[in-house]
Amino acid sequence: MNNQKIIIVGGGFAGLAFLYKVIKEIPSKNLDITLIDKRNTSLEKPSLPEVALIGKDVEKVKIPLKPIMERKGVKFINLEVNQIDPDKQLVILNDNTKLSYDYLIIATGAVKDYDATPGFREYAYSVCDDEQAVKLHKKLLEFSGGNIVIGSAKTDWGTHQNIKTLAAPCEGPIGEVMFILDYELRQRNLRDKSNITVFSPGKIFFEDVGPQVHNDMDPLFKECDFNIVTSKILRSIEKDKVVFEDGTFLPSDLTIAIPKYIASPMIKNSDLGDKMGFILTDDQMRHTKYKNIFAVGDTNVKAMPKLGHIAIMQAHIAASAFIKELTGKGEVPQFSPEVFCIMNQGEKAILILSNYLFGGNVDLTFKGSIAHMMKWSFDEYYYFTKGHMPPEMTQEGLEMFLKDFINKR
Repeated sequence: MNNQKIIIVGGGFAGLAFLYKVIKEIPSKNLDITLIDKRNTSLEKPSLPEVALIGKDVEKVKIPLKPIMERKGVKFINLEVNQIDPDKQLVILNDNTKLSYDYLIIATGAVKDYDATPGFREYAYSVCDDEQAVKLHKKLLEFSGGNIVIGSAKTDWGTHQNIKTLAAPCEGPIGEVMFILDYELRQRNLRDKSNITVFSPGKIFFEDVGPQVHNDMDPLFKECDFNIVTSKILRSIEKDKVVFEDGTFLPSDLTIAIPKYIASPMIKNSDLGDKMGFILTDDQMRHTKYKNIFAVGDTNVKAMPKLGHIAIMQAHIAASAFIKELTGKGEVPQFSPEVFCIMNQGEKAILILSNYLFGGNVDLTFKGSIAHMMKWSFDEYYYFTKGHMPPEMTQEGLEMFLKDFINKR
């Protein structure tokens, strides 16, 4: 096997999942692998709501990339990619360095555009990155009650045949913020002094799941006294209110929002994406024109909703296709997207598993302390193993447990 030059752009869930699977099957000494990221740490994003709302140490959700790459025999470059020249097979960095590649894996994720909504940076808080999460936690320490408004800005997507799009990229984080905030305010005897209103740009809240999940979730929303409003397109955020495109507004003493998602400028600069800058691939996650380019995670058109579970699924498919091409071994899994998330509620959690959006018949919730332990176990495992997913045996056991749960309903 000739030494192939592989460049991975992005050290998040998808980038690390691809890397770890490839070097497990093909020793890194037989490959020339470079990982590029403008951050020097990988963020464990599912734990950011806990940083913001519970006060989890932010350092416990950041995984340093350089020492990991050095141990794996992988080069690490802590710079931003400005452009890709797919015809010359070059990656151009923001210091004008040009790197050649045989295979390119784009795992940059999407950009959270805080500046797209007037007033967001001045008056809103979020859980989308480590800086925003820490900022929100400081705000909550001084919060003494009032009107709280939580929701997502609408994101615009390209139109592709047989690919579903959602008004909000993913409302799982919104659900987790709602439930943890409700729990924490009750612990501080502030819940009766606080109103929580949740808005969604979609026609229904949680539009990526089916009727059974909604039937399970609606009583929980009522129990927590959440006021939910839908079809609300965020226009601006002011000091004391949230304003929508239809002219209505909600009074707000604390606004927590997920900003609009946009594609990485690198993709737009390289003309590799659709009209909105996201990359359309085949079912092996290969670019439709350049077959030596893979796109995995939020940057991929087919990653809908923008969910870590789907990002990892796509990374495993791309890695399997890459391994088979180089070695002739293994099989490439079928892309069967599903919504899988666990929302912390404080002492309990809610697990959601649904492929309803994609024409499947799985649409369930699993609630309680066991679900809470599952989330805690995943988060701790991911952090302490430096970005590894739990063993396949563990995941298969979870799937069997959930299928048994379905059959008993």
